[in-house]
Amino acid sequence: MYGCQQVLLHPHKETKAVLEFICSEVNKLTNCGIYYGRQLYFKTQRFIGKYTLDKELKSNWHFKALRANVAQQALHKIYDSFKGYQALIKKWWAGELDNKPRLPNYRKKGGLEVAVYPARFVKCLGNKIRLGLGRQVKAWFGLDNITIPLPSNLDFKKIKEIRILPRNNCFYAEFVYKINPTKAVVNYGNALGIDPGLNNWLTCVSTTGKSFIIDGKKVKSQNQWYHKRIAALKKGKNQDYWDSELGLITEKRDCFVPRNQMRDAINKAARFIINWCFKNDVGVIVFGWNKRNKDSINIGQKNNQELVMIPTARLKDRIAQLATQYGLKFIETEESYTSKASFLDQDFLPKFGEKPNQWKPSGKRGKKGDGLGRGQYQTEKGAKINSDCNGAANILRKVSSQLKLSLVKVRRAVLSMPKRYDLTNLSKSYRKQSEERGFNPLRTTA
Repeated sequence: MYGCQQVLLHPHKETKAVLEFICSEVNKLTNCGIYYGRQLYFKTQRFIGKYTLDKELKSNWHFKALRANVAQQALHKIYDSFKGYQALIKKWWAGELDNKPRLPNYRKKGGLEVAVYPARFVKCLGNKIRLGLGRQVKAWFGLDNITIPLPSNLDFKKIKEIRILPRNNCFYAEFVYKINPTKAVVNYGNALGIDPGLNNWLTCVSTTGKSFIIDGKKVKSQNQWYHKRIAALKKGKNQDYWDSELGLITEKRDCFVPRNQMRDAINKAARFIINWCFKNDVGVIVFGWNKRNKDSINIGQKNNQELVMIPTARLKDRIAQLATQYGLKFIETEESYTSKASFLDQDFLPKFGEKPNQWKPSGKRGKKGDGLGRGQYQTEKGAKINSDCNGAANILRKVSSQLKLSLVKVRRAVLSMPKRYDLTNLSKSYRKQSEERGFNPLRTTA
């Protein structure tokens, strides 16, 4: 298992020019490799081998402009792309995929691509790492190496590769390192069901008889501000228009502390979920998720726009990564009809696409303007509970037989009064409160 940590670089003007040159040459070499791979497939119906491009493009101008190991890593990524396409096209012919996969396509002309340095070809000098640049760069720019800072919480011996990542007129160093999964000291008979949403970003109900909500209004507000600024800056311009201010606000939305918004929220929420599981002796996380659920959603134009832009899929993946790292079980299950069916009435839960024609929920979900009210769910007997908690409990019920979960502690009181957490007010103590139970999270980002 591997993790990664990114560090924003602050290069001098000359060093930044070198980084731009290297990443642009990687981009051009990538397009050359893709062209060769596509033409080989079109003419012979064969796919490139792992070292085919190394042999065919070693005399290429862009290959020579880079250090050999960096150029080889770029070409090996192309091989991985074609290998993935080969596996997908076989599944499509076998009827296992709905949409036909496409061959790897070219990168944007004039763009920048990630430059990858295997760790065995770099040198650690105290708290710095030296990256070689190759003979051509030395001849043209007068530099044979650059140094980047090594994060204090990483052991250089565990680093597998270092990536120079260009994004929005900035450069980041991404360190990929090996993680040894640990065995959690928790009860795998207890589970936490998670229902993702918008204002209630994550609604969670556990078999231990506890429930809580991670508030999503701050994340929604940040997205609204971002798109409002984007619309203002692009007004009267082409759709592809981009400038430094657009890049700056995009970095503010997507990237890192202190300019972190989305990524910071994702890491805080995921870490809180894992810490909560350790504190409450919960060993299984069940996440409700319908694949491609944002493609055909119809909850109104405004809500559609907001939900699609909230990075819930990235949050799900981050929770899964941390769960695997620290020995918790992560299960993803489809959540069809969990918000409509009544948990307390034990309504039948159909799978997606398998709903019987006569199926009808016994309860009712409230809407804005009706007598029940938005956010409420009324059972057949008239009991009112939180509608998102009802969905999270039904997500647990979807897998209860498979995992042999006991839901006797999930009662009306649990589903009526969930505790609400605001990510902006979470103290640092949440990161340390479970260390006694064997959980010691690294202060890293994914």
